[in-house]
Amino acid sequence: MPFINESFLLKTSTARDLYHAHAAQQPIFDYHCHLPPKDIANNHRFRDLTEIWLEGDHYKWRAMRANGVPEKYCTGAADPYEKFFAWARTVPYTLRNPLYHWTHLELSRYFGIDELLDESTAPSIWKRANEQLQSGGLTTHGILEKFHVTALCTTDDPTDSLEDHERIRASGLSTQVYPAFRPDAALRTSDPSAFNAWVDKLAAIADTEIADLSHFLEALETRHDFFHERGCRLSDHGLVTCPAEYATRNEAESTFEKVRAGKSLTQLEEAAFSGFLMLCFGELDARRGWTKQLHLGAARNNNTRMLATLGKDTGFDCIGDWPQIPALVGYLDRLERANHLPKIIVYNLNPADNYPFASLINSFQGDGIPGRIQFGTAWWFLDQKEGMELQINALSNCSLLSRFVGMVTDSRSFMSYPRHEYFRRTLCNMIGNEVESGELPQDEPLLGKMIENICYNNAVAHFQLPGSPAAAAPQLLGSDIARTR
Repeated sequence: MPFINESFLLKTSTARDLYHAHAAQQPIFDYHCHLPPKDIANNHRFRDLTEIWLEGDHYKWRAMRANGVPEKYCTGAADPYEKFFAWARTVPYTLRNPLYHWTHLELSRYFGIDELLDESTAPSIWKRANEQLQSGGLTTHGILEKFHVTALCTTDDPTDSLEDHERIRASGLSTQVYPAFRPDAALRTSDPSAFNAWVDKLAAIADTEIADLSHFLEALETRHDFFHERGCRLSDHGLVTCPAEYATRNEAESTFEKVRAGKSLTQLEEAAFSGFLMLCFGELDARRGWTKQLHLGAARNNNTRMLATLGKDTGFDCIGDWPQIPALVGYLDRLERANHLPKIIVYNLNPADNYPFASLINSFQGDGIPGRIQFGTAWWFLDQKEGMELQINALSNCSLLSRFVGMVTDSRSFMSYPRHEYFRRTLCNMIGNEVESGELPQDEPLLGKMIENICYNNAVAHFQLPGSPAAAAPQLLGSDIARTR
């Protein structure tokens, strides 16, 4: 029997029934990813397995480095096959790391290859996968259609022209592709030169002069409106923590003038200016009916020598250990008091924050919106079986799992769509185990609807992206159906 088989991760018959009858058939609504819109617009065909599988994948690079692989086989100039072979030799050492599961799930689902990858199978797998990449339907469009991705949201800077999104819409691709607004650069005032270069770029794309804070805010709002007109309904922020300091309007004006003059800010000025802007972004999102995503807690670019050599996003990050709740509560409460609280998803990176985050969200629910504030799916270092189980358990115990908007890829790789299958199998295994232990009822219609909603329907209903697949509301669970008869 192949390692990746119909029962993979499904330990009970109930888990298998729930997965195959209710989860496996659901399309994918990938509301947060980092796929390059240009590759989708060009319907890019990958030259080989290294390009589609290893380039940009810092998960694999980290494992290879830990296995003693020289950097030239990770991010360097080694031959593509040499890089792939270095990865193949590393795979047997990834036992009990989620990479072992993901690697073989991806080989199976993309290429129908069921052999275990190691240095002995590498030549054959390289040849067979590359033949399919060159002659088959595994272009970017083909991949999205193969995995039934009905909608996805990329991650885009406010200064992006979104021309690639226009080309995608004109391409006839059945997957709906939307931008998501990621204004992190507006908060990066620690380097006045880089900040001012970005502000100048913002001025150019917004076709305006930015001489003061009012002009800056108007330009950001112009871009927010531009994104909205092109289907954007989500924003995203990658933060260490939420702001804990908030500048007044006058203080923010002085800070903006100072940094535009090329002067360095104090740490308090930087923090308070960020807080001021985050309140502005919250108001914009609330006004437009968007969902704001807060990715909190990453300690990024820890190895400064490698940052200088390779740049950011190359695998030198880790889970951060900062207090999150006081600042997050303060931010949400300020938005709530001003009647500017949008729908929000909060993602934690430290598993110690699972229960604090899961318990916090119900302090800000309301307005008749199911799951208005979401505890986001296990993210980055936590998007593996144990991390998913911990997040699902905390959410279940403190809020309503049935209203959860489910999994995202959060990936730059077109090889990551089996992550949704991995999540769905984990979810069904948890539910199936509890049915067979007597902790949940043996009511397949009730449980099946919940699983279908978590896998797909809840996200469609929550985000309400224009032109997205029709699913006006999640299907009611069994007890709700009984009451409506």
